[in-house]
Formats: sequence, C-alpha cells, structure tokens
Amino acid sequence: MRTMLGQLAGLILGLALCGPAVARCQDDAKPKVDWSDCSKTQLMLSGDDMTDAVLRGAVLTSTDLSKAKLARAKLSEAEVSFARFENADLSGADLAKAIGWRASFKQAKLEGASLNTAQMSRSSFVQAKLAGANLSKSEMNRSDFSGADLTGADLSKAELARVIFADTKLSGVNLGYANLARAKLAGADLSGATFTGAYLYRTQLRGTDLSKTKGLVQDQIEDACGTADTKLPAGLKPPQAWPCIEEDE
Repeated sequence: MRTMLGQLAGLILGLALCGPAVARCQDDAKPKVDWSDCSKTQLMLSGDDMTDAVLRGAVLTSTDLSKAKLARAKLSEAEVSFARFENADLSGADLAKAIGWRASFKQAKLEGASLNTAQMSRSSFVQAKLAGANLSKSEMNRSDFSGADLTGADLSKAELARVIFADTKLSGVNLGYANLARAKLAGADLSGATFTGAYLYRTQLRGTDLSKTKGLVQDQIEDACGTADTKLPAGLKPPQAWPCIEEDE
C-alpha cells in the first residue's frame, strides 16, 4: 500500500513539475517568450516580434521565421534545419551550438551574434550582415556567404570546406587555423584578414587580393589554387603549379 501511495505521489509531483513547462510551450510568439526545449516545427512565424526570446534547445525544423524580430534571442543548442530566417533581425542573438542543415539566413542581420561551435553545413548566408559575429569552431561546410558582410568576425578554427565567399567582406576577419579546403574566395575583401595556420588545400584564389592579409606563409600558398592575377603578400611568390588543374567538385 505504501509503495502504491509513493508511486502515486511521484506521479502527481511529476505532473505538477511538467505542467508549467507544457503550458509555457503553448504561449504565443511575443517578446521574451520562453520556448526552451519546445517543439515548434513547421510554424509560420514570419514577421513576428520575438525580441529577447528564450529558445534554448527548441526544435524549429522547417519553421518560417523570415522577417522575424529575434534580436538578442537565445537559440543555443536549438535545432534549425531547413528553418527560414531571411531578412530576420538576429543581431546579438546567441546561436552557440545550434544545429542546422540547409537553414537560410539570406539578408539576415546577425551583427554581433554568436554562432560559436554551431553546425550549419550547406546553409545560406547570402548578403547576410555578420559584422563582429563569433563563428569560431563552427561547422559551415558547403555554406554560401556570397555578398555577406563578415567584417571583423571570428572564424578561427571553423570548418569552412567548399564554402563560397564570393564578393564577401572579410576585412579584419580571424581565419586562424580554419579549414578552408576548396573554399572559393574570388572577389572577397580580405584586407587585414588573419590566415595563421589556416588549411588552404586547393582553396580557390582566382584573382584574389591577399596582399594585405596577415599570417600567410609559402607552404599555404603552395597548397592553394591561384592565378596570375592573384595578389600575394610581400615575400611570397606564386607556385609553379598555378593555375591548378581543374578537378571535379
């Protein structure tokens, strides 16, 4: 009898503890809403004001958050695969350890945002504003940053294999020890960018101006793929292997 009463008490206590959390997940989208660990998949939240929202660990797969106001939102460890953040305001947002596959951040505002250790492979950041953002140790393989502004951002130790940086603003960016294998840097503004220890195996430098970068050494240039119009820092010279033999992507 005591055992049954104890089990019943435990069940009641569990329901009491779970009740507020379940109710919280039913709250409407609004500033400072707390959807921590809530499942919010395939919702239409375009244009909603969720400034300072708490979305830690939330599942936002395939949710439409285009034009949403998410400044300073807490999205750490959230699942954002296939989510849409086009033209959304994510300035100062925390996406550390967020997981996303083919998420779209086209033209989104991400100034000062943290994507530290985030996994966003094959995502789009076309024309996004990421000035001063922290992307250190993030996984961005095969993502597209064409036309984006990453001025002063931290991409140290990031996985950037096959990433497209066409016409991207990368001035003052820290790419120290980043993996840039086969990344495309044609037309990128790299003035003041740091490449110390960066892995540049077959990195595409066709016509790229590297003359004002920091930390590059000859061995890195030997691994990369440039052309006659690629500009190198003083003291470095184009390898005899340039231009590289074209290979399948």
